[in-house]
Amino acid sequence: MKAAAFLRGVNVGGVTMFSRDLTEVFSRLGYTSVTTVLASGNVCFEAQRDPPQAKAEIEAALRERFAYVAWVQVLELDALAKVIAAYPFAVGRAGWHDYVILVGREQTAQDLLAAAAGFDASRNQVAAGNGVVYWTVEKGRTLDSDIGKTLAAARFKPWVTTRTLATLKKCAAKLEPAQP
Repeated sequence: MKAAAFLRGVNVGGVTMFSRDLTEVFSRLGYTSVTTVLASGNVCFEAQRDPPQAKAEIEAALRERFAYVAWVQVLELDALAKVIAAYPFAVGRAGWHDYVILVGREQTAQDLLAAAAGFDASRNQVAAGNGVVYWTVEKGRTLDSDIGKTLAAARFKPWVTTRTLATLKKCAAKLEPAQP
């Protein structure tokens, strides 16, 4: 399996991890072709495990190594490519961010979408996806937007992490086979 792990809350809020340390943790688990993307908890790898098993192993290893409560979302390359391709909003609109909220359980996605029903659509928009919630928001409004405030709730932390669409594309590119 070629996959990417997306760690929640890395290099923010006092949880600092260097790429070399993350690479070491994943390598010790027996994962191969380990590489990090940016400095925000994105790790690409290959493994002989399914995503739920990889998620459990990675979270346990990170908890042990870094002494913090680790929450991770793992997507295989094919699933990641489908998430990227299905982004429903205009990509790269001037003055807007393109985000994907990776969701670890369906009930959490439903809760986020239900909360979003009352949000100001002129400032942020959300849409359902397969295992994700798509989100676009005005630049400079990410944290104080309706969905930004909702995502900060403790009940969502174990189940979600957010990435820009550009970051997901970089991860997918790292996982794709080299072109001759």
